[in-house]
Amino acid sequence: MSFDLLSAAASAMDAQRAALDVAARNVAAAEAAGPNGDYARLVPQFRVSQSQDGQTRVEFTGARTESGKNVDLLAEMIAVMNASRAYESDASLFDVGKTLAEKTIELGNV
Repeated sequence: MSFDLLSAAASAMDAQRAALDVAARNVAAAEAAGPNGDYARLVPQFRVSQSQDGQTRVEFTGARTESGKNVDLLAEMIAVMNASRAYESDASLFDVGKTLAEKTIELGNV
């Protein structure tokens, strides 16, 4: 039995959590540097890959420095909201997959 839906949703949740971490680091660094400080913004990087058994995964591959840009708190808060919403939708998708798997098991027991 394949749980591709659960695996894809779980990996996407991990990737969005990492994106939230990057945005939080950006906000913390901007606050520590102050209004006249200079801090390069980090941008999360992702990759969609398939394993040998055919399961699709979303992977956080790290963060790159965006040259020439300081952290804009408003932009970072929008990034936090976007990552948070994506995480919530991935969690909802995971719940649907879990319910689907439970119902399939129940049908097998009938």
